[in-house]
Amino acid sequence: MGELANCLKCGVVFVRNQLRNVCPNCWKEEEQAYDEVYQYIRKRENRTATMEQVVEATGVNEELIFKFIRSGRLLLAHFPNLGYPCEKCGTMIREGKLCVTCAKELKNDLANLYEEEKRKKELSNRSKAKTYLTMERKNS
Repeated sequence: MGELANCLKCGVVFVRNQLRNVCPNCWKEEEQAYDEVYQYIRKRENRTATMEQVVEATGVNEELIFKFIRSGRLLLAHFPNLGYPCEKCGTMIREGKLCVTCAKELKNDLANLYEEEKRKKELSNRSKAKTYLTMERKNS
């Protein structure tokens, strides 16, 4: 069952389902925008259009086109000059969520964190191994 939510575009209260985060009216507008974009880029002469050319020709917001690409509705394999921004730095990419540079940076950061945790654990184990307990004997 759906839950009440505010539309992300217009703010109207609607019953949200799992497929959409926008109200039915905004969804219809998005569908019309998708049709405009798809009709434009599927023409042979427009398949190599850049994002700027598609936005200019269709009047559809760039963010909405990115949404179509991310959701898999527009397959980049058919349109070589289209892409979407890396979630970290904004560089245009064609697959995944991060560009190669940001992915390498994240991988290096994780490796460094792992090494740091490993080093801390070794230090902790060393300090435990060197702890000696002595008991004082009382001579009576």
